[in-house]
Amino acid sequence: MAGSGAVTRNTLRQQIADALRDEVLAGRLPPGTEFTVKQIAEQYEVSATPVREALVDLSAQGLLESAMHRGFRVRVYTVDDFRGMVEARSLVVDGIFRRLVERGTSAGVAEQLVSVRRRAAEAERAARSGSLEVLIGYDLRFWRELSGLVGNVWITDFLHSIRVRCWVFAVPHLQREAELRSALWDRHTELVEAVTRVDADEVRRLVRSYNEHALAWVAGLDRSAAPAAEGRA
Repeated sequence: MAGSGAVTRNTLRQQIADALRDEVLAGRLPPGTEFTVKQIAEQYEVSATPVREALVDLSAQGLLESAMHRGFRVRVYTVDDFRGMVEARSLVVDGIFRRLVERGTSAGVAEQLVSVRRRAAEAERAARSGSLEVLIGYDLRFWRELSGLVGNVWITDFLHSIRVRCWVFAVPHLQREAELRSALWDRHTELVEAVTRVDADEVRRLVRSYNEHALAWVAGLDRSAAPAAEGRA
């Protein structure tokens, strides 16, 4: 029983990190929000140690950054950051699908695709209904399970990290969208079906449409920001 205290603390550390990540992805802790270890510890009614460890973990994941003498703040990503993240994830995703197409749908992969297909349907429904917070959860699970088919945890974790950061940037902007559904990509099921058929051309086409959708959306942010900047000049 000597190690039970450490296990409890580590579990609490993970629970706090997960809870804060959910708050950031839901937009309830928008980019630039500052807080201290003491504030979070009081909010969750826990000691400072697991909170500090959780905040350090989230900083390492790129969600938070240290605010000098003020604790931590939710990281602010720029439009250029987002474009760079889209390029990075597109290179990783391209490699993932190239590997999957090379391998084909073995019995093991086909079995895993059943679960991925469910995630795809759930993400698609959320996107088409404009349920942003629901979509984020299913979308992250969808891509984690899909990338997991290559059997390389480094690739899966790297892609998940990029996707979380993309959502951190996108959520505050998406919450201001007048027509949210048109801003959300909803072709998850088509992508799974193309992977299942080992249709390399269709997979590439869908991934290209996915990236083009993201870049067109962020270009729209640039255009809408320009008149506002001119008005302040």
